[in-house]
Amino acid sequence: MSSKHMLIIDPQNDFCDLPPSYWAVDPLSKTGARLQPSLPIVGAHADMQRLARFVERAANSLDRITVTLDSHLGVSIERPSMWLAQDGGELPAFTPVRAQDVQQGRYRVRHSAFKTIVMDYLLALEQQGRFTHMVWPAHCEVGTWGHQVHADILRALHGWEAMSGIPVAKVLKGMSPYTEHYSALVAEVPDVADPASQLNQTLLNSLEASDMVIVGGEAASHCVRCTLEHIVQYGRDGDLSRYVLLEDCVSVISGFEDDYQIFLQQAKKQGLRLSTSTQLLAELQ
Repeated sequence: MSSKHMLIIDPQNDFCDLPPSYWAVDPLSKTGARLQPSLPIVGAHADMQRLARFVERAANSLDRITVTLDSHLGVSIERPSMWLAQDGGELPAFTPVRAQDVQQGRYRVRHSAFKTIVMDYLLALEQQGRFTHMVWPAHCEVGTWGHQVHADILRALHGWEAMSGIPVAKVLKGMSPYTEHYSALVAEVPDVADPASQLNQTLLNSLEASDMVIVGGEAASHCVRCTLEHIVQYGRDGDLSRYVLLEDCVSVISGFEDDYQIFLQQAKKQGLRLSTSTQLLAELQ
């Protein structure tokens, strides 16, 4: 009997365009203000609801579930807390930063002691040619409401655990403050001084031990894409023939649609199979 592994990538509140009924009350607010997602992706809330229904209805067919969690510190290279604009003000979110910008003083590293390691990262990232470094809104800080798993997904995971008696594996990524870490497997530029940024061989082995890996989560253009690319790069088979991407359970960050389509074309050549959650559910049942 073939084994099936569900890989859910970053199903967290900060990435979901949640309706107000899903917002949490800010306990520090004197007016009862609600906590809202800081980096919502259009369509992600509906993605997570479909994905939760899939997990609930396909529960008997799933042998293992792994959930990755984007997990950041308060000061980190991908958020405004690391950066200053030329005039000394805070660098706005959604600002792309290149090594040349720092070299010419257009943008500055807030703490000068970190400039060398940040420059090394920017130069290495640009040499790879995969991404330009982006300053994102502060998101998924460990311990915050935004870091938590979407409520419908959490309910589905608890139900699967109760049915199977197997714990859902949780994989944190992004704790290294000096490198971006989209992929579930390895940071964009691994930090030699930080094992958490280096290849997660345990996770890779777990995925490769399964006959089918079903993938959903956010964002398709970044964390989902990079995970699948690194599976090809580091996996023993060098392809995606055992992977099924639930295309109705992922969404793209606005502005990155073309990059995602280019990725999909290549991934399908490498064996990636696309399916909707309803189509795959009917097949499994």
